[in-house]
Amino acid sequence: MSGKTGYEEDGPFWDPRVTANIHAAGAVVWRPAPDNPRVVEIAVVHRPKYQDWSLPKGKLDPGETPIVAAVREVGEETGLRCRLGRYLGHVTYPVPGHRKLKRVDYWAAEAIGGEFDANAEVDVLRWYPLDRVMDQLSYPMDRQVMRAFSRLPARLSTLLLVRHAKAGRRDRYDGPDERRPLDRAGAAQARALVPNLLAFGPTEVFSADPVRCVETVRPLAEAVGVTVEIEPLLSEQGYAAETDKARARAVSLVAPGPVRVVCSQGGVIPDLLSWWAAKDGLTLPSARNRKGSVWVLSFAGERLVAADHLERSISTEVVKG
Repeated sequence: MSGKTGYEEDGPFWDPRVTANIHAAGAVVWRPAPDNPRVVEIAVVHRPKYQDWSLPKGKLDPGETPIVAAVREVGEETGLRCRLGRYLGHVTYPVPGHRKLKRVDYWAAEAIGGEFDANAEVDVLRWYPLDRVMDQLSYPMDRQVMRAFSRLPARLSTLLLVRHAKAGRRDRYDGPDERRPLDRAGAAQARALVPNLLAFGPTEVFSADPVRCVETVRPLAEAVGVTVEIEPLLSEQGYAAETDKARARAVSLVAPGPVRVVCSQGGVIPDLLSWWAAKDGLTLPSARNRKGSVWVLSFAGERLVAADHLERSISTEVVKG
């Protein structure tokens, strides 16, 4: 997960090496305008405690990930159900009156239901067209986040690409490698993925055929109420044997309606993404592609326009920096 350190427009950049000790998450919540679906509107909330207008956000609960916190905070402050999309980066700033820094991670989020009711934190919610929202926000850091949002269209297709969770060492499994299951740590990773992946509104789940891949996304499929559809071409063996067909199959899974989750292997994902990014002219962020990590891929039509690697943001460990 990458992003710039926050700053004030008329002041210096904050040192990105400084560790934040308060962690929060929020979203740029958008919807098609009711009277004109071609126009995008942004939710701005008024907080009576601070007498400000801001993007919805809030602090992480203990043991909560930034992704889950972003969805929860939007719900608590606005009453809206939302579906996360691409990562917009983070801002870091000092908390007035304290020797503390706060880090807030932001995602784009489409409002898909719910209704606003005034509450203790937020007494007013207003929707503004994208070309007017900057003037309504109280803080430079919120405008910074809005600029990141505005660089790409709001309406993007999402594909979630998961590397399977931990399955122990290959040389310690007595059986065919494709039958090697998740170990205890991997099973815990698979369960922990569920609330984080649900934040993106998945509707279909796919997996390469090795057992460890299927077991990684089976808890998610059960939560969504779908079956795991098997994709042999997206296994290491299938990808190596028919690379062009495998790449074409991955591209075919991108669609403007459903949000699809695909689980594959370490021998597939880096090469597939490098090819995809080169084809569409995108520079990928650096990533270690660890087991149990996730790529959120965003598409404008068929073109890959953003790729966000989720590792720290789906961990309950405190995010640094």
